[in-house]
Amino acid sequence: MRLHVTHETRYEYSPPVETAQHLAHLRPLVTPSQRLLSHRLAIEPAPAQRVEQADLYGNVRAFFALDTTHDSLVVTAESVVETSEPVLSSAVARELPWESVRERFRFRKDALFDPASEFVFPSPYVPRHDDFVAYARASFAPGRPAFDVAMDLTERIHRDFDYDADSTEINTPAAEALAQRKGVCQDFAHIMIACFRGMGLPARYVSGYLLTQPAPGQPRLIGADASHAWVSVYLPGEGDGPGSAGDWADFDPTNGRQPGEDYVTLAIGRDYSDVSPMRGVLHGGARHTLHVGVTVQPVDELEPPQAPGGAGPSAAASPTIAASPVQTPVDSPQPPSARPPSPPSHQEPSS
Repeated sequence: MRLHVTHETRYEYSPPVETAQHLAHLRPLVTPSQRLLSHRLAIEPAPAQRVEQADLYGNVRAFFALDTTHDSLVVTAESVVETSEPVLSSAVARELPWESVRERFRFRKDALFDPASEFVFPSPYVPRHDDFVAYARASFAPGRPAFDVAMDLTERIHRDFDYDADSTEINTPAAEALAQRKGVCQDFAHIMIACFRGMGLPARYVSGYLLTQPAPGQPRLIGADASHAWVSVYLPGEGDGPGSAGDWADFDPTNGRQPGEDYVTLAIGRDYSDVSPMRGVLHGGARHTLHVGVTVQPVDELEPPQAPGGAGPSAAASPTIAASPVQTPVDSPQPPSARPPSPPSHQEPSS
């Protein structure tokens, strides 16, 4: 499936920002089930400096700096990807009990390093907490294969939690979302990751997009027209050594399913803090309003725009972005007059 993704982020500042530095994760990843056919990142006003580089996890991130006064910032990413149904490696031990997976990642002196072990430890948005373990235990039945554990936990979170965009903020602790049994995709992903890590198994955060075109009579999947987030769980291979032909399997607790070709993977990390679509550090701009618009649609459904004078289609097509305003505070909860002298910062939430 070929999908066209447009992601527009618009900040409006008051008072204007004097200088700013930003980091964006808006370039889709290349994976065994996803090819990046084209990508364009437009920034207005034009930055004085712009660099793209891969991070530790293989995500291509864009750094850009603005050195002129501005009262707005518009960043538009347009990408075309070709996706297919993810296929788990045949070498993966699908029936391996979760206890065996845990043992493989238990610390042993002089053991070889397994890259997946980094995703067993706590991270900024996924701390250790007994409540996660207590909730997870119902899925971690003795001897149950790790894949089946992940699928069961995915379905339980989907059943037990309500999707409520007004129930949490970008910095709401995952333990709080767990206690109130509601939140958004970012919260559900963090909760599932915390459950796995609390039981000693590696799990990582995935950001991206979800195409929703429901069949007649079917409900629209939550997460349409917004950034989305889900979970990737590591499943080892048959061998005993680190990285023995293992593979990552994705699960979406927001929608109670495994991602398919209707998902676009943007970036992977330990949690949201590693893959925020947009974040920045500002000098000025004590208050800001964020508008985000995302459109995902099959390439063959794009209507070519008319050339001037109605002479026929022009060379390129781009879907309309429906951007709804979202009020978001800067990281510091203090009012502008009480802020410390360090510059304010902001980042874009996932839905």
